[in-house]
Amino acid sequence: MTTISGPGSGWRVVDIVVAAVVAVAFGIVFLAWNAIYAATGPIFAFLPPAQALMYGVWLLPGVLVGLIVRKPGAAIFGGLVSAAVSVLLGSPYGVDALLSGAIQGAGAELGFALGLYRRWSLPFPVLAGALAGLFAAAHDIPVYFPDTGVEFWTVYAVASILSGALIAGIGGWLLVRALVAAGVLRDFAAGRDQPEV
Repeated sequence: MTTISGPGSGWRVVDIVVAAVVAVAFGIVFLAWNAIYAATGPIFAFLPPAQALMYGVWLLPGVLVGLIVRKPGAAIFGGLVSAAVSVLLGSPYGVDALLSGAIQGAGAELGFALGLYRRWSLPFPVLAGALAGLFAAAHDIPVYFPDTGVEFWTVYAVASILSGALIAGIGGWLLVRALVAAGVLRDFAAGRDQPEV
């Protein structure tokens, strides 16, 4: 059986506060992740576009905020605010990180919208993460890799989608389960629903 809970009637103050805290925390995490991503480039020298397998960490805020708040716009909020914090802290991607964060959040948003903001079992965050990865690749390829060719683009897109599904989708779902177990989400539907796969 799939967990069902509707989007409710607009955002509460607690929704905004918790969404902002999660997004800001990930904006700070991105500082370290940007450095790790850059440092691991040589590991992927045999197939550079496969480095996008690490992309999912950047996609996590959109999926996680979407899973917690369960309201339309939550995933975009998570992606955009985390990116804004990253930019303020000196992201190497500059202001393009804002556009990227919004696009990634929109991909995750689409995944939850396909569940009508009522289905929160594991397949939906996986779908949200995969779509965030697809949207991320659709942004990155023309901006950063326009001259690399179809083979590069295909590997990059597949790696981004897989990373989104696994790290952001499954990882986000597991993080919510851990937060529920810790009693942190008592004020949210996520904290009251029975965890179902």
